[in-house]
Amino acid sequence: MTSDRMGKEKWVIPDCELPPAGEGILKGHESIIIVNDCAEEAVIEVKLYFTDRESVSDIVWRVGADRVRCFHMNDPDDMGGYVVPKETQYAMKLVSSCPIVVQYGRLDNRQTNLAFYTTLGYAE
Repeated sequence: MTSDRMGKEKWVIPDCELPPAGEGILKGHESIIIVNDCAEEAVIEVKLYFTDRESVSDIVWRVGADRVRCFHMNDPDDMGGYVVPKETQYAMKLVSSCPIVVQYGRLDNRQTNLAFYTTLGYAE
């Protein structure tokens, strides 16, 4: 019998950029939504890559078995105490202890017509 569990253990989100909060009711943000379809807790090592500074790799996320969880890049508690710089290009690598599904979302309302989009990262 084959497993019906979904996901991959390695993910890369190449186009991250935390927008400012903006002036609208909905505040600008970035988020990573993780689905853990495994029977055990997923422990996820997070690494941030920057164009002009050293990478950051001491961030660890946990998602319970058969759970979904959203992590916000503008919340230092979600980022292991690290403050992600706003309006700065970076990329993110996630390595999980078990297969997960990862979705990236960004709400950018620096202009009147706000923009929200989501995408799956690259998985290996």
